[in-house]
Amino acid sequence: MAGLVTGDSMPVAGGESNPDVSLLYDINGMAKDAPHWADRAVEFIGEYGIVLGFAVLMVCAWWSIRRSADAPAGVAALLWAPLAAGIALLINIPIRGFVRRPRPFLDHPGLDVLVDGKKDFSFVSDHATLTMALGVGLFVANRKYGFIGIGLALLEGFCRVYMGVHYPTDVVGGLALGTAVALLLAPLAMMLLTPLARTVAGTRAARLVRSTRAPLPVVPAAGAVADDGDPSLSGRRSYRHDRDLAA
Repeated sequence: MAGLVTGDSMPVAGGESNPDVSLLYDINGMAKDAPHWADRAVEFIGEYGIVLGFAVLMVCAWWSIRRSADAPAGVAALLWAPLAAGIALLINIPIRGFVRRPRPFLDHPGLDVLVDGKKDFSFVSDHATLTMALGVGLFVANRKYGFIGIGLALLEGFCRVYMGVHYPTDVVGGLALGTAVALLLAPLAMMLLTPLARTVAGTRAARLVRSTRAPLPVVPAAGAVADDGDPSLSGRRSYRHDRDLAA
């Protein structure tokens, strides 16, 4: 299948232009006007920095989630984030082979390409797919860290276009793929990972799942009645999760 956008799709004077290519030139044009140090900074951030930032963010989220009331479920959701990213990247392999879209700098002259050696296909962006799957997976575990992760994924997408190695639609496709995998498969993943995390919580490796400072879950006795006489409220209070926990 031919690439989605070819050299014939470049903006032409006085005629219609392809919005995808026009936006590509607009964003990549910032690289031409920026100082050399700024381009090198975006190159590092877009190629390695944000991925390293996610590693730090995951550790911070894990440290926080271990202290929640239902720590095993939270850690299980956190474990799903990198698994979702890996699955999304695997799904992207046949997509790239089917679409076979060339890198934008091969069809469109005048781009300021900040990274050399990108000879594989362009659609869908691996970096956008990876980071959004991580971000949405984090959101499933903890909303606060999830919002930060999704913000990092959006920044990653911008950097890939700025660097001249992806079309904007490559990035949009990657963000959509990462989101779909992380959300649609989350119920099944949680069904499998939560019992595993609860099992680990009962072993010598329990600190990987639950902090010693975490409140122990309270199991109400059969027929227990709350102070106001409503047994349903008692059960709800006993099983209340940490407010930041999304799953």
